[in-house]
Amino acid sequence: MRALLTDALRTLVPLRTDRHGPLPPLMLLLTVTTGVVDAVSYLALGHVFVANMTGNVVFLGFALAGAPGLSATASLVSMGAFLAGALAGGRLAGLTAAHRGRLLALAGGVQTVLTAAAAVVAAAVGGGGVQYPLIVLLGLAMGLQNAVARRLGVPDLTTTVLTLTLTGLAADSPAAGGPGPRTGRRILSALAMLLGGLAGAVLVLHGHLAVALALAALLLLATAVTALRLSAPDAHWAPPTA
Repeated sequence: MRALLTDALRTLVPLRTDRHGPLPPLMLLLTVTTGVVDAVSYLALGHVFVANMTGNVVFLGFALAGAPGLSATASLVSMGAFLAGALAGGRLAGLTAAHRGRLLALAGGVQTVLTAAAAVVAAAVGGGGVQYPLIVLLGLAMGLQNAVARRLGVPDLTTTVLTLTLTGLAADSPAAGGPGPRTGRRILSALAMLLGGLAGAVLVLHGHLAVALALAALLLLATAVTALRLSAPDAHWAPPTA
């Protein structure tokens, strides 16, 4: 238990000598954002995900089989926007490859603009008839985030996918004969996604779609500003991982 709590604390408040510097808590903030955004997309945009592409591929199969309440078009649009965002994220990473903090700040800024635009559209139209514009805007933002998180390379903090994180939590645990590394971080990652999903769902189910999107935009803005403020040119954690 002590090791778990220590690991969780070091994820939330990293040591100055940590290889990843301030990136772990910022990645947790992005994970909360993912939960909010996927709550919006699933509950308000026609049972589609904009961050969880595994779910969309499965939903596409369900929709093609004629399952009610699902749209093959919505799944395809979401996947297309996500791929375009991931492509942009890859190009962005190439421009700021030498400094992970600046990459996160730049990507977070772009995501903030996309998500804020979605909030404005939702507020202006009242949530009706804007399914596909919102899917495109949010899919672009989440594809960008996923590509950048992959390039940042912080272990067990992918920000959008928990399958491998939860697998590692069980498979690497002492109960399975493993060393149990980063248990606290893995639990925090799952809790962050849960918190975001809960907050997003509460807002959407109470008719506050635009507010949920504004919350996601604020979280992204906080991530971008913090990353920028902490991105000293000579920061020891700035170079990309091998």
